[in-house]
Amino acid sequence: MGQTITEKIFSDHVGHEVKAGEIVRIDIDMIIGNDITTPISIRAFEESGAEKLARPDNFSIVMDHYIPAKDIASANQAKISREFAYKHDLKYFFDEKDMGIEHALLPEKGLVVPGDVIIGADSHTCTHGALGAFSTGMGSTDLAFGMITGGNWFKVPETIKVVLSGEPGEHIYGKDIILALIRILGVDGALYKTLEFTGDTISYLGMADRFSMCNMAIEAGAKSGIIAVDEVTRVYLDERATINDGLRAEPKIFTSDVDAEYCQVLEIDVAALSPVIAYPFLPSNGKPIEQAVADDISIDQVMIGSCTNGRIEDLRIAAKIMKGKRVAKRTRMIVTPATQKIFLQAQHEGLMDILIEAGAVVSNPTCGACLGGYMGILGDGERCVATTNRNFVGRMGARTSEIYLANSAVAAASAIAGKIVDPRDI
Repeated sequence: MGQTITEKIFSDHVGHEVKAGEIVRIDIDMIIGNDITTPISIRAFEESGAEKLARPDNFSIVMDHYIPAKDIASANQAKISREFAYKHDLKYFFDEKDMGIEHALLPEKGLVVPGDVIIGADSHTCTHGALGAFSTGMGSTDLAFGMITGGNWFKVPETIKVVLSGEPGEHIYGKDIILALIRILGVDGALYKTLEFTGDTISYLGMADRFSMCNMAIEAGAKSGIIAVDEVTRVYLDERATINDGLRAEPKIFTSDVDAEYCQVLEIDVAALSPVIAYPFLPSNGKPIEQAVADDISIDQVMIGSCTNGRIEDLRIAAKIMKGKRVAKRTRMIVTPATQKIFLQAQHEGLMDILIEAGAVVSNPTCGACLGGYMGILGDGERCVATTNRNFVGRMGARTSEIYLANSAVAAASAIAGKIVDPRDI
């Protein structure tokens, strides 16, 4: 019996063939911390008596959740990570001078490559699987163990094969595909499994779509999401190598064998999809845009951004729809580019002029609004259309508020209308 991509990545790191279900100890290629979770890891690291990082060039800290600080508590929290980074002369420390949301910034910097094993004390670390890597979220103490030893223990996950077929229609993106899949699986249907995305649809999807899909694998309970490297991936990596004077490491490209063993195979006809809206209060509560339009759902706020959909492609989609139009009178709109580079590129392309003239507020790169931290908190009973990844009770503010997850086109069109509408009708 052959192996899946995930089994091959683990086999390469162990040095011999392994299969799903085996427990292995391996070195980690990139450990990712942020200003919220890293202080806990730092405390565990220091309490252990460790004096130096086992693999300092395989560890990064990205300040992204409450940066710039929103209050004294968040400032002191950030201070812990800063002081640790300076003490250890951390090569990959990203603060306000080079801002970005971690799961957009690290791929942009060429710091994650195919074949890597990556962990982060953030559940959406699975984003990096779009580059043909095994990438998953772990707890802060697990992160500390990696900081101290350079590795960690894993159970090699089983894999669900997701076969996507057909060319996506107008305003159908990776966000719609993953919401459609979570609608099928539920929030725990892929518990501790890898979602491997395959099929002819993949060739139609750019990296932004692929990052979105792998990012939300966790919303089905998955340990990771992964997509095999193809020409689209190679072009992206070549661009990163050129911009950053090389990648962090040489890519190792693996593909699943034709006789690989999967625990489940799911098929989705992407050509038949309408834009999908996840109603409150679960990402699995997906409904077609036609139903949302029929339900006539008025909204108070629109948020375009996050590690899921804050890339330049999302801003282009929004700006194209909003050019020459205005945000509805009773609706607010927040746009959060995922990195400073994306912010500058959007400015260079004139996208910022279009969005601001339409009435949007553009913020610095931050996770703030997505996790209900700051920069877009919802009040009692307010409704928001968001391109983020979660719509749990109280996720973005008041417990009585409601979040509708959608792609960037739906979000932009709805901002104009003041209610959820189909962007294909704008």
